[in-house]
Amino acid sequence: MRYRFLSTALTCALAAVLLGGCAPVDRGGAGDGRISVVTTTGILADLARNVAGDRADVRSLVPEGGDPHSYEPSLRDVRDIVYADVAFTNYLMLEEQSLITALDTNLREGVPNIALAEEAVKYAAEIIPLVEDVSLDTIWLGLRVKGDGAAYGADRASDVILSATGAAGPGELIAYLTGSFGDVDVYFDSSDGFDASRGYLDDSVTVPPDTHTHLSWAFTEPGYYTLDLQGRLQVAQDQRPVDIATGEVVFAVGVDPHAAPGRAGAIVLDSGHSDVALNLDTRSFEVVADHEHGTADVHQEIFPFEDVVVEVPNKALHEIPGDPAYRFLGRAGDSIHQLPQAVLGKHVHGEIDPHLWQNVRNAMSYVEIIRDTLIEADPGGAAEYSGNAADYLRELSALDAEVRDTIAEVPLARRTLVTTHDAYGYLARAYDLQIAGFVTSNPSVEPSLSERKRLTETIRNLDVPAVFLEPNLAARSSTLIEVAREQGVEVCTIYGDAFSPEVNGYVDMMRFNAQSVRDCLTGRTTTDKENP
Repeated sequence: MRYRFLSTALTCALAAVLLGGCAPVDRGGAGDGRISVVTTTGILADLARNVAGDRADVRSLVPEGGDPHSYEPSLRDVRDIVYADVAFTNYLMLEEQSLITALDTNLREGVPNIALAEEAVKYAAEIIPLVEDVSLDTIWLGLRVKGDGAAYGADRASDVILSATGAAGPGELIAYLTGSFGDVDVYFDSSDGFDASRGYLDDSVTVPPDTHTHLSWAFTEPGYYTLDLQGRLQVAQDQRPVDIATGEVVFAVGVDPHAAPGRAGAIVLDSGHSDVALNLDTRSFEVVADHEHGTADVHQEIFPFEDVVVEVPNKALHEIPGDPAYRFLGRAGDSIHQLPQAVLGKHVHGEIDPHLWQNVRNAMSYVEIIRDTLIEADPGGAAEYSGNAADYLRELSALDAEVRDTIAEVPLARRTLVTTHDAYGYLARAYDLQIAGFVTSNPSVEPSLSERKRLTETIRNLDVPAVFLEPNLAARSSTLIEVAREQGVEVCTIYGDAFSPEVNGYVDMMRFNAQSVRDCLTGRTTTDKENP
């Protein structure tokens, strides 16, 4: 996660060669009198087009079928940003941080730059906390940054750099991230040392303030390990990072965690979701442990580093897979202890579930914000924007009722979703569904018997007639597909963050999702034409 950004001046210099120059164009780049609008995702672009009509040229930076969680902006994207008159993002950490930074650093001064999910609260949108799975066989250990860094002048384009500066133990300690399609980024690796002369560049993770991200942790030998960490805040790209804190975390790998040297009486973390956290406000490292007792009781405990030992039990022992991408862990077939990241891809996010549009009422709030923003940017089009928005809001109101009525056809006992992506909390809450789990196989290890057993038991015990798969995530969901077919249940399509050529509008997407849920959970269909 080492972001590289082009300044506007450099962008124009390169665009002059690659894209025919940065000469000024009429109305911000549309070239035909229309204003130019950029959005981060196709879903936002579709909402904006329905409001803008013919008065604006609306472009999505993330291409059709792309994953906003991991999409990196191209030079052409930066050119579109430079020429834009209005920009809409979802935010709440939905988009890859480099895309947000490209927008924030390349939009012209005074151009509206609207984070729809955050503004939607003012328009009566419902937001819900992002509750992650805490019922894990081993601890799920991520990295977190607490605080927004405002005291240092930071904003949403600022970065926090978390670096490993040293490690000790009987073997090697490696922290890495498995991407959406099995690609691997190694962040901390003790096997090649830690180079202070380069600012620990090869052993650093960069994330935005006030977020957390997931990692896998691997240990090549049993025993006690220590990892030294450093946290810095990069307020602006042209400034030196601000030193925030250092700390040391202790792992007990396949050995008694209560006997860890120097940690007598320490709290042992052995399950659930916790994060190694840099606190920007207190300038310290700590461990944040999430606890969930139903959605109404979600709370956190905070522990200083020196009070905690992270247990990596013997049940976390896995064989290194044969894929050459994992040779950095050792030879294929050798055993290592590993804490998996549990959710694939660059999954950096904050505390609020960002997928608001899965509740149609929230999408209506987005439309109202888009209407008001376009009127402010282009007052001459106020009547057209207001009329288009009014028509679209009536259509969405009818869609909301249609989705609710369609899903209501599913008996309450069968309204259970097993999906590939943690994106349906709003759908479930708005339309009376239950989320039994989101399942993605981790290609960093061979699927374990316990993982397959847990998924099998979920499907069997809940009498789930179907599981749901997003078309753009099919490549990473083999375990879900295999277990579902072994159990004789359907694998059906559902849409989350992106459209497809067949379903390429918000109304069509929500209608498709409601019908897919109804048909697959009631057994009305045995074939899904869109199923990969």
